[in-house]
Amino acid sequence: MEPVSTDHVTAFRRFNRYFTRRIGVLDDHYLGQDRPLGEARLLFEVGDGASLRELRSRLGLDAGYLSRMAKALQTQGMVRLTAHPQDSRLRMIELTPAGRAEVREQDRRAQAAAAGLLDGLSEPQRAELTEAMARAQRLLRLAGITVALVDGAAPDALAALDAYAADIDERFPEGFDKDDLVRPEEVSGDAGAFFVAYEEGRPVGCGALRRLEPGVGEIRHVWVAPAARRLGLARRLLAALEQEAAARRLAVVRLDTHAALTEAQAMYRACGYTEIPAYDDNVYASHWFEKRLARPLS
Repeated sequence: MEPVSTDHVTAFRRFNRYFTRRIGVLDDHYLGQDRPLGEARLLFEVGDGASLRELRSRLGLDAGYLSRMAKALQTQGMVRLTAHPQDSRLRMIELTPAGRAEVREQDRRAQAAAAGLLDGLSEPQRAELTEAMARAQRLLRLAGITVALVDGAAPDALAALDAYAADIDERFPEGFDKDDLVRPEEVSGDAGAFFVAYEEGRPVGCGALRRLEPGVGEIRHVWVAPAARRLGLARRLLAALEQEAAARRLAVVRLDTHAALTEAQAMYRACGYTEIPAYDDNVYASHWFEKRLARPLS
């Protein structure tokens, strides 16, 4: 990817400073309640109950900081901390009646604060702002997803392939046989590569690269979980696979796709792939593509 420009960084930080001041998160009494934003958000996220491990992953918090906040809320009578009934190593947190009442009041105040901010805009301006926030959230979600190279036999790689197989088994009219997935040894080490996309620690996408012949690689199983689609993640996975292929001195990458995957065909064409005659006997393929890669700088 291109390096991040100073102008983009400056604009992002300027918006963050304005937004955090405008919605009042700098105050120790968020929404006029007797607690800072961190504790208020934790109460909201507890919901119907959760483990501290899950909350730590979801909120990206340091374990010690989360534990201190949870204990403070317990002392105030807002939450209960217990051991998981099946796993004593997991600490569970749930709202008390007082905690639920505070979350309801927090929600009422937040609704009023948001309505007050929007009151100064016309209806078309509110629609424009809502659309802009949806775009910003989509892009921030994509920015927060990491794409990592993993061993083809790693648990996350196998789990992602299982999810991919289940997904396309429903989408292909003829179904899909898991025996046709790439083997771990084909996408590990010198033979190839496997990438997993993670959102908040959970695998939400994958893609594989294997060597077909000298100078030619094949991209397989580019997949994004339904909950992470329409973010641009498939293109990001494709770019990571192409960069890896170029780094391995592969001049060409090929791939095939099913007739039912019209969105995949459109993406490949938009990303510079050219349709070619069949290069394999994949029973699920009806379209075959190829792309020549630029060699990386030495």
